[in-house]
Amino acid sequence: MPNTKALPGIPAVPRQWDARLARYLVSPLRNGPVSPNHLTTVRLGVGLAAAAAFARGGYDWLNAGALLLILSNFIDHADGELARISGKSSRFGHYYDLACDAAVTILAFVAMGVGASSAPAAVSPAILGAIAGTAISAIFFLRLRMEELAGKEASRQPALGGFDAEDILYLLPIVTLFDAVNPLLLAASIGAPLFAAWVAIDYRRRIISPVSTPAEELQP
Repeated sequence: MPNTKALPGIPAVPRQWDARLARYLVSPLRNGPVSPNHLTTVRLGVGLAAAAAFARGGYDWLNAGALLLILSNFIDHADGELARISGKSSRFGHYYDLACDAAVTILAFVAMGVGASSAPAAVSPAILGAIAGTAISAIFFLRLRMEELAGKEASRQPALGGFDAEDILYLLPIVTLFDAVNPLLLAASIGAPLFAAWVAIDYRRRIISPVSTPAEELQP
């Protein structure tokens, strides 16, 4: 297993596989004029192109949108890794990155619903996409508040085997290849609100619920 400990002056190697690849690819940019915000803007542009492709609908456009979306998500790791290894992190860049993450993910699901609306379904895919997008926006908001109030560790995503929960989107091209966007939207319209509820419970546990102080600690 690769050593993930940091060497002096070099951030620790990330545990996520896509972040490791992203770090390798952006390493030549470390001392150049390209900033993490430049990559974030590219990520946003590619993500918006993905949403536009999804909204067009049709088998070819949905497949194109899926490929553009996973490229956008990968670039999202690249900007973060460039920020770490170049020392160009900034508060503005962090919030700009989060805003782009939210915009791309929410618009992608809403656009998928719009694009898939031409196919017959018991419930309109546009409605399913809107439900998933609304739940995802709630997740982003709660995680942002958790990070602001309790630090980045409090908002960290669940991870397993070098993959974050959001990395499931890398499977999206398989979904579109087999023309299974409607089942995906149905699953997302159920799963995203459930996950949002779990994040809300975690938020309440970490942030809202008062922490009782032992009586002995109050005594001088």
